[in-house]
Amino acid sequence: MKILSTKSISRLALQISATALIAAIPSLSARAQSPLAKSIDQKSPALEKKLVEWRRDFHQNPELGNREFKTAEKVANHLKQLGIEVQTGVAHTGVVGLLKGGKPGPVVALRADMDGLPVTERVDVPFKSQVTTEYNGQTTGVMHACGHDTHVAILMGVAEVLASMKSELPGTVKFIFQPAEEGAPQGEEGGAELMVKEGVLENPKVEAIFGLHIDSQIEVGKIAYRPGATMAAVDFFSIDVKGKQTHGAYPWSGVDPIVTSSQIVTALQTIVSRNLNLTQAPAVVTIGAIHGGVRQNIIPESVKMIGTIRTFDEGMHSFVHKRINDISTNIAESAGATAKVDIDVMYPVTYNDEALTAKMIGTLENVAGKEQVNVIPAKTGAEDFSYYQQKVPGFFFFLGGMPKGKKVSEAAPHHTPDFYVDEGSLVLGVRSIARLATDYLEKAKTKAK
Repeated sequence: MKILSTKSISRLALQISATALIAAIPSLSARAQSPLAKSIDQKSPALEKKLVEWRRDFHQNPELGNREFKTAEKVANHLKQLGIEVQTGVAHTGVVGLLKGGKPGPVVALRADMDGLPVTERVDVPFKSQVTTEYNGQTTGVMHACGHDTHVAILMGVAEVLASMKSELPGTVKFIFQPAEEGAPQGEEGGAELMVKEGVLENPKVEAIFGLHIDSQIEVGKIAYRPGATMAAVDFFSIDVKGKQTHGAYPWSGVDPIVTSSQIVTALQTIVSRNLNLTQAPAVVTIGAIHGGVRQNIIPESVKMIGTIRTFDEGMHSFVHKRINDISTNIAESAGATAKVDIDVMYPVTYNDEALTAKMIGTLENVAGKEQVNVIPAKTGAEDFSYYQQKVPGFFFFLGGMPKGKKVSEAAPHHTPDFYVDEGSLVLGVRSIARLATDYLEKAKTKAK
């Protein structure tokens, strides 16, 4: 059994000095709005036409992870035109821009992910994706079915707004345009983990990082967030069950891996329902595919299952791994078969630093209106933004993209062919991220005095 362990969620202890600094900084929401904040609020709406054009171009021309060549080129050219220092080819196709303000101060990072998904679009819009590709041996469409096109457009807009006030910035802003958030192609490294490995948070060293995700089931104009554990740690696993092949008419002559696998699938459901204290934290164990057999009257030699694990607690994380292995191998053994379990740890928990979140939430309330900013339950989806948060305090929130008046039940979820977001969210996205950056820098400046 191969189990790759994650780093402990006790990142607060590793970040104690940075967190202490954040906690000691007075809240900007208690003070009058700064000139930088006013300038951002004034300039952002004027970018709406550009934001829509950028977003539609990216949407119509999506690229899969580690293959975002045209997307990266457009981003890099835009940053260069703004006079921002640009580094390309980071973690394959990533782009990093560095905007050094005219006044001394810390470094804050802002991140957008660039990759699309192997999904064939069904939404009838003029900028619908017609792109197709070969993915895992199958022909499929390519679509921005998770809203990364909006993330890139928003961060390009933020770069334009902040570059226009460069001389007044009390510190440095690092723009991280990241590839492969949805996962690198098989056999390749990628995403936030590789960007961190290649030093994106160093030279100059980042003190805090901010990011957002559009949400097709939160109404436009609203912002949602959660302190602490926000999105789940995700693992992928496979279970290979080996029996003994025989004629379907004489099952007693072999060992049936299909029946054995069925018993394993059923038993795995008891991990969450019977083994975990769900009042402590939620968890999910899902089998997503089963492959075995080629003919009606042949019991095959083997069956392969693949699935995913979602957890928010380190103790539960380790326990679930052990139970999957124990259940699978013991049931197989009782049937005269064998089971081999492989578990690959993908992303850690997306964990919003509590001190940073508490200090910055006033910014989002100021931008969107207090009644439009809400705390939400933890999400069992995953985000590789978590790799940045393991190294520095980070704050990740959700931007509403559902048309006003639409019911959540009618809004297509992410990663589906009918996924759709309202472009009325773009300006609010720019204002939110730009204000988080400048408010953080100004708070640090106030503390330094």
